[in-house]
Amino acid sequence: MTYKGRAEADIALNAIGLMSGTSLDGIDVALLRSDGEHELERGPFLSVPYSAEFREKLAQALQTALTIKNRSDRPGNLAEIEIELTDLHVDAVHKFLDAYSLRASDIDLVGFHGQTIFHNPDKGITVQLGDGPRLANKLGMPVVYDMRANDMANGGQGAPLAPAYHQALAANLDPQWQGLNPVCFVNIGGISNLTYIDGENPPHAFDCGTGNVLIDQWIHSHTGDDFDQDGLIGWQGLVDHDVAAQYIEPMASKLDRGISLDRLDFRPLEKGTLSLQDGAKTLAYITAQLIAKSQGRLPKEPKLWVLSGGGRLNRTIVDELHKALEISPNSNEKRIIKSEDLSISGDAVEAEAWGYLAIRSVKALPLTYPTTTGVSGACIGGVVQMPTENS
Repeated sequence: MTYKGRAEADIALNAIGLMSGTSLDGIDVALLRSDGEHELERGPFLSVPYSAEFREKLAQALQTALTIKNRSDRPGNLAEIEIELTDLHVDAVHKFLDAYSLRASDIDLVGFHGQTIFHNPDKGITVQLGDGPRLANKLGMPVVYDMRANDMANGGQGAPLAPAYHQALAANLDPQWQGLNPVCFVNIGGISNLTYIDGENPPHAFDCGTGNVLIDQWIHSHTGDDFDQDGLIGWQGLVDHDVAAQYIEPMASKLDRGISLDRLDFRPLEKGTLSLQDGAKTLAYITAQLIAKSQGRLPKEPKLWVLSGGGRLNRTIVDELHKALEISPNSNEKRIIKSEDLSISGDAVEAEAWGYLAIRSVKALPLTYPTTTGVSGACIGGVVQMPTENS
């Protein structure tokens, strides 16, 4: 079956999801098949890293983007970077298809996130670099893009958008985990966000603090590496509670207002403030504490915490989260697990979500809700771009 621009409610579609997150590390590509509701079949995944040179361009683009006044603004060299980024996504899709012996005709839709360079809900502006029409034409596939804008136009924060997908994952949990309810999906990427699902209330979701971004910046400033591999550097350190309080208290107050976050909302820990190890440990502690404090905003206490994103592999963050939530690693009543324990790739979840949202978009199903982004009502979103015949 090939999607031609209209999708019936009960038809399952094959969608590729493309995600480039706040860590600026590369492009995640995932395939899934779904009807946009509970029918769900996850496919293969591929991560295509950015070059160091392009990562530096994106880091500079974040600073240039601070001068943006309107969503269409592309000051400085942002227009050129947008073209380059779009073409890198084209290459990533081709690498994915080749890696798994797939044909373009096997794909009905592509969900395109792009690269967020500016996100300010107070001003109602969110900007993701990425040219949807260019991507559609170069791939010869329908592309759904710009999925945050309509939410913000209707009073939402524009994030997080993955909760609709998390709800589908929760509906497909293996029976052995269904006794641990409610479930909370926590994505620890550059920024942490969570989705709470209990089967009774609508999904609740919100950003819940710094994820890896401060740790990554700290490690890079000292070693040149991009992150704390397995959290081993932080594991050797000690928490400086005075430094931690300078981050936790103001950020917790900000999060209580239900805002979505951008990496520029966090002040990097200045080099020389602490030793390398103590800095990494303290920042991991901050990440865990902010996640734990978010529990107070949920209807019920979660019994199952499912971790995805790069932070799930940081043993220091995970250890500090067990302490903050007062959950023993050996507990049978409450658990913190990695998404892989549910046979879900923690690296692929965000990209899968974007494929799932693309399917919901073409079926005019809501992407966001008042309890996930603060939008005024259940809100559809996304722009569908068909490839032009002469492309």
